[in-house]
Amino acid sequence: MRFTERASAHRLALAALMGGALLAGAGAARAAAPTPTPASADARPVYSDAAALGKLIFFDPALSGSGKMSCASCHSPEHAYGPPNGLAAQLGGADLHRQGTRAVPSLRYVLNRTPIWTHAQAASRSERLSETDNAPVGGFGWDGRFNYLHEQASFPLFNPNEMANKDPAALLAKMQRAPYAARFKDVFGQNIFADPSKAFTQAMYSIERFELEDSSFHPYTSKFDYYLDEKVQLTVRELHGKKLFDDPAGGNCASCHIDQPGVNGAHPLFTDFNFQALGVPRNPELKVNADPKYFDLGLCGPLRKDQSDKLNCGLFKSVSLRNTATRHVFFHNGRFHMLKDALRFYMQRDTNPDKWYPKDAQGKVDKFNDLPVALRVNVDTTDEPLTRKAGERPVWSERDIDDVAAFLATLTDGYELKGKSGEVSGSKSSDSSGRP
Repeated sequence: MRFTERASAHRLALAALMGGALLAGAGAARAAAPTPTPASADARPVYSDAAALGKLIFFDPALSGSGKMSCASCHSPEHAYGPPNGLAAQLGGADLHRQGTRAVPSLRYVLNRTPIWTHAQAASRSERLSETDNAPVGGFGWDGRFNYLHEQASFPLFNPNEMANKDPAALLAKMQRAPYAARFKDVFGQNIFADPSKAFTQAMYSIERFELEDSSFHPYTSKFDYYLDEKVQLTVRELHGKKLFDDPAGGNCASCHIDQPGVNGAHPLFTDFNFQALGVPRNPELKVNADPKYFDLGLCGPLRKDQSDKLNCGLFKSVSLRNTATRHVFFHNGRFHMLKDALRFYMQRDTNPDKWYPKDAQGKVDKFNDLPVALRVNVDTTDEPLTRKAGERPVWSERDIDDVAAFLATLTDGYELKGKSGEVSGSKSSDSSGRP
């Protein structure tokens, strides 16, 4: 990509940051991330009072305009806090028939280790166009527009395509009727609802505390975690998949999806929180795309409003690949529904563009068709394997894709680790039901 060179020094520096020196953009959680300890199958989380309330709020569908949609409707704990289905974008609104505009990302693993949004740029535009400029990094959401979890948590509550509350007053009125209203008063003061601003702030703080304190958001119970702890071995296929994943001259996946432990032994999150323009094909499943003039430009909007640099247009965050084998929707626009198809696109985008993009009126392949023509120069064509030309052989064969998919499946939480006597342990994360 034009922003950065994917050199080994860059990867090692990021890996070191991921190990715990990287500060979290999550409100009060600004301490170095500890070395993870896999969640016990029998352990139940011990919450602060605020987190216990936050859990109730997170799972409460009555707080939506429809009365049927909670935070957990889109961020299902049984699906790694991602979507429970393969819809390109989830349905919400007052009647649950309004479609969102982006795929729902998983909340697992990134909440307590996401850095604050930053984009340190060179002074001159010519330098910013060079390979030495820094890439944007950090923040929550596909476009990094939220620096704090309580900010991120508030957005779906008022989004007309999601929980569709008119305003904070409407939300608080529902909270005052909730079974936990008295408990909310006990924790934050009997007159808390008399100050709507303070009550709303404490409600969002409670959600933030739940997301940070509940270990089911970061259980570290995948086969890969146990492999790093030398408790299990990967198969030949899985190891070959990891080799292909890591190869900077091949798949080059680890340049963005870091898979090396940090300097303090912290297990990797499989993201560098960086932003990329990959040229994912336009998705006709999204209703907004029926308008040929509509484009989701990521950092440039339409949701994010503070970025005017056109060099940022079309860039979306590199998400964590943990639990990716359990997903049924991939990329920001939900264009793909199978992991192997997502991998094939990445390997064959440039070698077989006619396989992924439609033809225009002149019969020419309309490559990178989900961006305006003038902004397609922002798409990454400099990092492997996105440097290939039409007709060349893809970096990976179908067998390679199978092996990489096998490796990515080792990132699925809930692996049944067998002890010497054959007993199974470490196979479940902590309780993630709606009960505190």
